[in-house]
Amino acid sequence: MTLKIAFNTWVYSSFPVWVPSYPLTDTIERIAAIGYDGIEIGAASPHAYPDYLSRQRRHEIKTCLEANALALASMLPAPGGGPGFNAASPLPEERANTLDQYCKVVDLCADLGGSTVIYVAGWQIFGTSRQQAWEWSRQALEKIADHAASRGVTIVIEPTSADSNLVDSCDDALQMKREVDRANVKLMFDTYHVIYRNEVSIDYIDRMGADLHHVHLADANRAGPSDAGKADYRGVIQALNRQNFRGYLTMEIGFDRRNVEPDRIAREAYCYIRALTVDADAKAHAEQLVTL
Repeated sequence: MTLKIAFNTWVYSSFPVWVPSYPLTDTIERIAAIGYDGIEIGAASPHAYPDYLSRQRRHEIKTCLEANALALASMLPAPGGGPGFNAASPLPEERANTLDQYCKVVDLCADLGGSTVIYVAGWQIFGTSRQQAWEWSRQALEKIADHAASRGVTIVIEPTSADSNLVDSCDDALQMKREVDRANVKLMFDTYHVIYRNEVSIDYIDRMGADLHHVHLADANRAGPSDAGKADYRGVIQALNRQNFRGYLTMEIGFDRRNVEPDRIAREAYCYIRALTVDADAKAHAEQLVTL
């Protein structure tokens, strides 16, 4: 089975850079026209901030996805900004608001036909011990996962070393998963963060194993994947096939600056990764024929 490819909406949205920005329906149509199998929708305005989406608007978005044959690969909140949404915050009000927001994103994801939500564990604030920050985040994830289970949604823990300081590595993600101990809590990684740590993406695939549920692809500086990049994308595809990975390879690229052409970077990334998946499928098929 050819690996499924998705595209994250940040570069088409207003997070964290305000422009360029397009309505969500336009974004869905653009991503589908390029050939992607799925879309990862960031829960931020103007696209999909839960409080701004009525039941009718949710129905319209789901209908648009279906009309364009585009699956909702995953959703994720927009951490930072005014509300913070830091599960490890020393402010009890912020922790409560973060839990509420995650549950709203879970509900929105389920309403739109999706089943995967990304968990960013938060960040340690100066003056708070790492142990305490970790415990607050762990408690939040347990509650989020329990709510997600009631909606048929899987929560995936993402190590975000380039942006945070709590769940920073493969080891941290594995530990958080063990401690939370929920069947619907799985793992993911982003090649961008692995590059930041000067580590090897293939090692994350092998260590996460069957618990690897979702993958972000991005090179240094949030560039699209390519042979000139720092990550070994060919090796990543091969390793995922060895693990019988059935999640999405999601491009999370180009959103950290204004001087981008969203369609161009989405198209170039798709063409590059799709070619690698097709090559891998052809190689696997040839190897099967040899063994017959």
